[in-house]
Amino acid sequence: MNTPSGAATNVILHIGAGSFHRAHQAWYLHRLNEASGPDEPQWSLTVGNIRGDMNAVLDALAAQHGVYTLETVTPQGERAYETIRAIKRVVPWSQSLAELVEAGADPACKIVSFTVTEGGYYLDEHDRLDATNPDLAADLAGARTTIYGALAAILEARMERHAGPVTLQSCDNLRSNGERFHAGMRAFLQQRGQTALLAWVNANTACPNSMVDRITPRPTGDVSERVLAATGFNDACPVMGEAFIQWVIEDRFCAGRPAWERVGAELVESVLPYEEAKIRILNATHSCIAWAGTLVGLSYIHEGTLDADIRRFAYDYVTEDVIPCLTPSPLDLARYRDVVLDRFSNPYIQDTNQRVAADGFSKIPGFIAPTLSECFKRGVKPMATAVLPALFFRFLDRWQRGSLPYAYQDGVMDERAVRACFASTDPLAAFCAERLLWGSMAGTAQLEDAVRTALERVDAWLAERGK
Repeated sequence: MNTPSGAATNVILHIGAGSFHRAHQAWYLHRLNEASGPDEPQWSLTVGNIRGDMNAVLDALAAQHGVYTLETVTPQGERAYETIRAIKRVVPWSQSLAELVEAGADPACKIVSFTVTEGGYYLDEHDRLDATNPDLAADLAGARTTIYGALAAILEARMERHAGPVTLQSCDNLRSNGERFHAGMRAFLQQRGQTALLAWVNANTACPNSMVDRITPRPTGDVSERVLAATGFNDACPVMGEAFIQWVIEDRFCAGRPAWERVGAELVESVLPYEEAKIRILNATHSCIAWAGTLVGLSYIHEGTLDADIRRFAYDYVTEDVIPCLTPSPLDLARYRDVVLDRFSNPYIQDTNQRVAADGFSKIPGFIAPTLSECFKRGVKPMATAVLPALFFRFLDRWQRGSLPYAYQDGVMDERAVRACFASTDPLAAFCAERLLWGSMAGTAQLEDAVRTALERVDAWLAERGK
């Protein structure tokens, strides 16, 4: 699909055209364009992917000229429908990523943003690249299957064509996402020996941190049915999400940016307190509820949140351990906790445990381990937090036994290592010694003691529930 005449001069190329991007960043840009006059700077979105697993969505989006419907729903069941028109070009996927590289190398492209999930950065606790990952190893050898390989090709083309500076904007749930991506990108180019490109990147890019938030489940067929009934539009690629939305962005761009603050985004000097609250309270609690709910036979997040026992696990984790770790904060953390649990209770979102339970090997180190570590440093035994990895341990046990009710997806987990863990004489000790999960805490007596005690509580709870 080509950009129509009269389109904006400034372009954002977004890599990862999934539901979340279209319910979040694209929504903000659509709202801003709607509010802008003809004489104001205009921005448009070009979208594409680095893998071919979402080609059906790209094809449907291209057939609709980038236009689609966003359905939002409140906890009270109030639904609203909005036609989103921010996307002006859809780049078809090819293994070479040739058209994606061309789009990113265009001088009109001022920002390259991306949503590749937490595991898509291939970073350990020290922000070192995991070169043992086969996808990353392939890209270090010249392939284009990760965000690093794709961006290396785009940035090299920009350098060769003198296309000018560009901001690289991470929109994933990764602490200090811009800084950590930048560290990974630099290391990637160093390991490839691309010294000239590395120097160009240092001089011509910025990588602002950001915090993103809107619960966006995978669309199901009934979304299209409701959109058709409400709007008359037979939308082949609608998205749905909760009514709540938030975007906090470090105001550090090197080639201009949209005035997102005009439509509710928060442009700040530092996103740290916002992202810490979101990652530790919302993201970790989300995983807790998904793992616990799965273990007792529930299918949806709202079911687990409304279960008194599971809600108590989540509430105690935040109240007893997270709030003390994050205090002082510019946020009212207790109120934030309550708002999060209210949002998770929304029965109309129909967010599945399967979606939220995925990628535990990224979520434990990113969302949960920091609170454990800080509690240990303060001399506090984090029993409420230890329940979360205990739930995940029992969840993994069900997975390796083949007794989960759905297929578990994890882009980082080493399946052979996990099976070896459960085949060992002391699976919990092996679990607590896994460096991929725990980094420098792996194998420590305090970690194992806390998780073992929490596992006794979890197993007693499951026995009471007949599970």
